Amino acid sequence: MRRIVLLPLAVTVLVGVAAFAGVARPEPAHGDSTQTDTVTTNGHGVITAVPDEATVAAGVRTDAASAAAALSANATKMNAVVAALKAASGEEIQTQEVSLYPSTDPQGKVTGYTAQNTVSAKAKIADAGALVDAAVGAGANTVDGPSLTLSDQDALYRAALKKAVSDARAKALALADAGGFGVGPVSTVVEQSAAGQPVFARPVALAAKDASTPIEPGTADVTADVTVTFTIR
Repeated sequence: MRRIVLLPLAVTVLVGVAAFAGVARPEPAHGDSTQTDTVTTNGHGVITAVPDEATVAAGVRTDAASAAAALSANATKMNAVVAALKAASGEEIQTQEVSLYPSTDPQGKVTGYTAQNTVSAKAKIADAGALVDAAVGAGANTVDGPSLTLSDQDALYRAALKKAVSDARAKALALADAGGFGVGPVSTVVEQSAAGQPVFARPVALAAKDASTPIEPGTADVTADVTVTFTIR
């Protein structure tokens, strides 16, 4: 007798539905992100401070009939100038120039030689005048500077960066007030490249032996600029 096996209808229907669902269901998208509205502003920060360091260049120029004589006389005087700078609290003493060239008459004939040697030295503002006096007293007959700088330049620049970011947020808030939106947290910050600007005083006049060369520090600005992007709420 032939045996007939019947499958339950419910099982067949469920298998079909599952197969259909597996084909028809869309896969979730990968890498999609919701774009956030932003506002971008530029910020500028300034810190004003009083320079506390000065760099002075002092030199000796000598003339002689021969090149060797000019250079020898120059070396003798320059050694005395360097020693005087060190004794007057000069720091970071560095040679800036050594030169030797002939002097000629209107017809082009060599009449002698000139030697030049210049060094720079750094000191606190309070000692800068004494530094000039010491160099001149030791035989320096050329003086340039001073170049005034800030010893805490890096810390002041970081403070200026903070002010620049605050300035950028203030501008974003002004735009938000006009545009009817809210300003959220910072999305990106880009620091604009900046180089420290040296501060130059007027040229120093050579002082008489009974007077001290005055050095007035004035003020210097340390600036920073940033571009900041804020999210909009």
